Amino acid sequence: MKLYYSATSPFVRKVMVAAIELGLRERIELLPAKAHVIDRDRTIIEKNPLGQVPTFITDDGTVLYDSRVIVEYLDVLGNGKLIPRNGAARWSVLTEHSLADGVLNAALLTRYEGALRPEELRWREWTAAQLDKVACGLDALETRAARFDERVDLATIAFGCALGYLDFRFATLGWRDMHPNAAAWFARFGERGSMVATRPPSA
Repeated sequence: MKLYYSATSPFVRKVMVAAIELGLRERIELLPAKAHVIDRDRTIIEKNPLGQVPTFITDDGTVLYDSRVIVEYLDVLGNGKLIPRNGAARWSVLTEHSLADGVLNAALLTRYEGALRPEELRWREWTAAQLDKVACGLDALETRAARFDERVDLATIAFGCALGYLDFRFATLGWRDMHPNAAAWFARFGERGSMVATRPPSA
């Protein structure tokens, strides 16, 4: 199996954490890629027309994207329990996963606006709206985090990667100040071997 990746992508990190938790990491060859929202990597586009990471190639050559599909594939392949197979638990984990991904998407869009768009073209109200999504998502996480205990599933992995990305790209946000339950949970979860092994290079 092969994975087009970037070490700083939180969505790639989610896939990597899942692979480690499922015992599949050693079966995956990493293919460095230069995914960029403007200067698109044609090497990735040959496999994934969106030109995004993560892009995954199975042993039989099937190409999978995005991170949601890849993680579900790995969970089935590894006979894992990251995604409950049925019942209320399944819908709860998938909904929490969507919440975490929504926080990540809003954070990424904010990052692109500040890092890539010329300053004179930046839209402050739009950026504020994206950061409000992050704030509302963190408020929702705060109510859930107190009940996470030792859960390791797709939702908690996604939340861990979202909070890690905020630390990596938005260190001045100070999200811990208003979210003590999430902070206490992340202090534990962030020290799992899978999370430590996938930290961004400068984090």
